[in-house]
This record gives sequence, structure tokens and C-alpha cells, in this order.
Amino acid sequence: MNPFYKNMAVWMVIALVFILLFNLFNQQAVTRQQKIMFSDFKMAVEQGEVKQVTVQGDIIQGTFVNDTKFVTQSINDYDLVKELTEKGVSVDIKPDEQSSWWMQIFISWFPMLLLVGVWIFFMRQVSGGGGKAMSFGKSKAKLLNENQQKITFEDVAGIDEAKTELEEIIEFLKEPKKFTKLGGKIPKGAILIGSPGTGKTLLARAIAGEAGVPFFSISGSDFVEMFVGVGAARVRDLFKEGKKHAPCIIFIDEIDAVGRHRGAGLGGGHDEREQTLNQLLVEMDGFESSEGVILVAATNRPDVLDPALLRPGRFDRRIIVSIPDIRGREGILKVHTKKTPLDDDVDLKLIARGTPGFSGADLANLVNEAALLAARFERKTINHSDFEHAKDKVMMGAERKSMIISQEEKKLTAYHEAGHALVAMLLPGTDPIHKVTIIPRGMALGLTQQLPIDEKHTYPKHYLENRIAILLGGRIAEKKIFNEVTTGAGNDLERATDMARKMVCEWGMSDKLGPLTFGKKEEQIFLGKEIAQHRNFSEAIAVDIDNEIRRIIDENCETSTKLLTDNIETLKRIAENLLERETLDTEELTAILNGEDLRAQAQNGTDSSSKDKKDEPEENKKAESEENKKKDNIVTETES
Repeated sequence: MNPFYKNMAVWMVIALVFILLFNLFNQQAVTRQQKIMFSDFKMAVEQGEVKQVTVQGDIIQGTFVNDTKFVTQSINDYDLVKELTEKGVSVDIKPDEQSSWWMQIFISWFPMLLLVGVWIFFMRQVSGGGGKAMSFGKSKAKLLNENQQKITFEDVAGIDEAKTELEEIIEFLKEPKKFTKLGGKIPKGAILIGSPGTGKTLLARAIAGEAGVPFFSISGSDFVEMFVGVGAARVRDLFKEGKKHAPCIIFIDEIDAVGRHRGAGLGGGHDEREQTLNQLLVEMDGFESSEGVILVAATNRPDVLDPALLRPGRFDRRIIVSIPDIRGREGILKVHTKKTPLDDDVDLKLIARGTPGFSGADLANLVNEAALLAARFERKTINHSDFEHAKDKVMMGAERKSMIISQEEKKLTAYHEAGHALVAMLLPGTDPIHKVTIIPRGMALGLTQQLPIDEKHTYPKHYLENRIAILLGGRIAEKKIFNEVTTGAGNDLERATDMARKMVCEWGMSDKLGPLTFGKKEEQIFLGKEIAQHRNFSEAIAVDIDNEIRRIIDENCETSTKLLTDNIETLKRIAENLLERETLDTEELTAILNGEDLRAQAQNGTDSSSKDKKDEPEENKKAESEENKKKDNIVTETES
């Protein structure tokens, strides 16, 4: 039976008992009065034996001279009051109440019953259900056991170092003597730090599947409620339950919700979050020992956490869950394609190389999008083209096939993207061009996509300068061909200027200003975001910064202009092929750069794009031909 209805039934029974008791005592009070006939009452009045009466409707209650109480019922006797007053009887007239006894009881008891009902409902809302009216101080942690959790470390890939750290903690729980005999102590806590989507929560769920001990899971936001002190009470209850089930693991997801710097909140020193954090600090390493209770937390904002929370003895281990490298991405793809039928042409290593910067969640979404695309065309397996289309959709957005673009705008976009591509191919040390397209995707009308060969963790100065030159290549190509500039280069200019400013102010790449940083970012810890940049330099330095930013932009603008001027015919050939084909890959761009004619290759049947189209399903070919008939603007994804 539902606990809510069960409790409602209990309270209704209690209310009924009160009403019956009230009625019982009321009946006993009535029975103590002597009930007499109306004729006897009239005779007693004539003989002067009645001292006092109360008339209420047709009910007459009164007292004899000997103090005996009586009650009788009369008909409409209009002369009765006159007779009573003539005999010296004290008469009290009360208004007639036609309501029944239960209605009288209900009216008299209704305010109290209403207050009781409101109080019960309010306490239920505060406690969050469960049938316990005073349970708002109880922890909301969910207890999982190994039978309920199917995820293990085999389902986690790309974060081998983090797995090793946590495997050691789990081994300590299973065989503590292996470590304690050498004087080792079990870690109090481990905090998982990483960007969103890197697998922190998945790793915690894998711990639950591997540990073989009770596993409590709770979110950081579950501690704080509308009442002061509720968060601290829930922390106490959480660790109390943990000690009962020790050894056990407690997992707090998004701990930055309660673990922010103290003294920085808008509520001052008595902020409810601070009281919750104080209690958490005490429970983790306070006067009372919490042996056998290991706290695992996850956050993507370690910069806002209180230092006392991160010191050894509380969170002994900081486990970095980073964005996976190429081997990690390949392992993640293997995990997510375990139950997915793949075609023979699918090379997961090639897909992993083409997805730099993807997190585990991004790769899971990539596999899902590829599966949906294959299912749309009723294929039984997922082929390589499905992954390519899914990657373009994830990185650049869906194709905007309904967007109407004039031939003039299409031509301008083609030269813009050709400018990006040509500068990127001619400059040494840049990332290889993966794809150039003039098909609108997302917010971009066209896109030039570069993919790095190797993982990059630091960027040299010449690489950043080349990036600025590539970004400016689109605008310069427009100006050289059309002698006009458009708003299409707005995002390119913004990114180029931002990169130049960081080179001067953050990375010390200006020979004139030297290895210094300028401007200090200020954050409100409570808000969790940057709200201002403190200016810690003089007006003269500000002028020098502006001059250096302009110098970097101007120098790379000249570099890009010279390259496009010297190779103007190649620029035109790339743009013409883009207008004809709408998308060019690395091989086709290299062929154009070497002076080859792609039209001749297409006629001879050696064109790579025509080969790819042969492999496409009939549905794709039919849809493409129909789309080409309707409009000359199809959509492809790229980054502009």
C-alpha cells in the first residue's frame, strides 16, 4: 500500500476517535439531566417548583427549586414565557440551532483539524516524502550494492591512471592487511577532477560495481534546503549511516555545490553552504574517527573549492580525469561499439585520430549519431561514412538544407573558405586540412576544418602566428577578388584579435614587453565565474599592449596577403571547385595545389569523391540528386 494513503488513513481514524469521544462526553452530559413530560413541566410551573429555564427552539432546559436539572420538549406555546415570568421563573432565550450534533462538532473542531492537516502536509513537503514528517534532516544518499550495479572498470576506457588510483583504494577495502602491515593507512578521500564529460560519474559507478562494499551516492545540491542547519544535519546523518555500514564508500557528485571557499558567499559567514561545509570538514577529519568510510567526490571546478577540503587527511588523493588522447579515444570507441555492428571499412583508430579534443561523452554521442544515421537508411551495419557524417554533425551542427543562398553569396563564401584553405596549406608547421565546404552547418555558411596529426599540449609562437594568418586569409581573399569586405569574417577577426591579445598579455610572446603578464582576472567564488579583469598596468603599458597586438595582426595580415597574391590562380581554382563540388577533402586540395584538373579526373572515373558516392546507399544518391535539382546549396559541416 502507498505510504501516503496509509498515513492518511491513520490520521482519519485518529480524527474519528476524537469526534466519537467528544460525542460520548456530550451525550453523558445530556443524560445527567432529568427528562420530563411537558405536562409535568407545566404543572411544576403552576406549583412554583421551577427556578430557572433556558428555551432554545422547542427544547426547554431548566432547574427545579431543589437544584435538580431537567429537560423537556414543547410545541409552539406563545403564552409560556408570560406564564414563566408571572411565576417568577428566571428565563433565558437562546437562538435556535438547526444543525445536527455532528455538524456542531465539525464546526468546533474544524480549525484544529485544519491546522493539524496543514502542519502534516508542510512537513511532508520539507522532508521530501517517505512518510516521515521530521525526516528533513535525514540524508538523501542512495545505497547501492554490487548486485544493483552492472558497470565495472572494463566499461571505463581512456583514463587508465585514474582507474589505477581507484583500484588501489578498492583493493585496500578488500585486503586491508596487505597495506596495514607496512604501516599504511587507508585514504580518507579521493576527489575526481576533470572537464565535463570526461567520465567522472561513470568512474564512480564503476567503483560501486568493483568494490564489493556498500556504496552511498548523493549530489552536492542535495544537502542544502530552505531551512538553516538542514545541510549540516544531512552530512551528520550521511556519515552516521556510513559508519554503520563500514567499510563503505560515499560518493558526492558536484561537490563544488557545497565545497566553495568560505567567507566569499553573498550570505556572509552564516551562509548555509558554509555551515554544511564546516560539518563536512569535521566529519572527514574531526575528533571522532571515521575509519572505514572513504569519501569519493567529483567536480569540474577545483579552483573554487575551499583549501581546507583539499588538504591531506581529508581528500588525500586528487585524481585528474583528463580529456583522452588518441589511444584513450580508441579505447572509448571500442567500449561504446561493443554491442554495435560495424562494417569492415570502419577503422576506429582513424576515427580516434579525427576527433581531437573529444571527451568520453562526445565519443558516446558520436557513436549514437552514427547508429541513428545507419538506422535511418535501414542498414544492418554502421559504415565509415556514417561516422564521418556523425562527426561533422557533432562538431559543426546539422546541415541547413532549407537555407536559401544566392549565387553571389555562395561565390563569396567559396573564395572566403578557399582563402583559409590555401594559406593553411602554404604555411609550414600548420595542421593538415581535413575538409573545406561551403555547405551551411550550424551558424556558419562554410567551414575549413584542420585536424592535428599528433596530440598538442603546448603551442609555439610560430604556430599561433600561423593560426592568425589562416584566420585572416578568408577576409583577404574576399578583398582581393571582390575588392569588398563583408560581415562573414567577423568571427575570424574576433578569434585572431583574442589570440594576439593572449600572446601579449598572458603568454609573454612580445619581444618589446618581454616575459610579463598583464591584467589579473577577478572572480566571485560564490558566482563561480569571471566578472572582471583587474588592470594592473599603467596607461603607457596599455598603449604598448595595443601597439603590439596591432603589430602581430598586421604582420600576419601581410604574410597572408603575400601568399594569396603569389598564388591567386590556385585560389581561383579552389573556389571554382568548391562552387562545383561544395566540399573538398585533403587529396582533392593537394591535387589542385599541384595543378591537376579535378574535372578530368572525374571524367576518367578516378575521382575519389565519385568513388565515395558509389559506396553510398541508393537512398543517399536519390536524396542528393533531388536536392541538387531543387537548389544549388546543400549543407556540409566545417569550422569557419
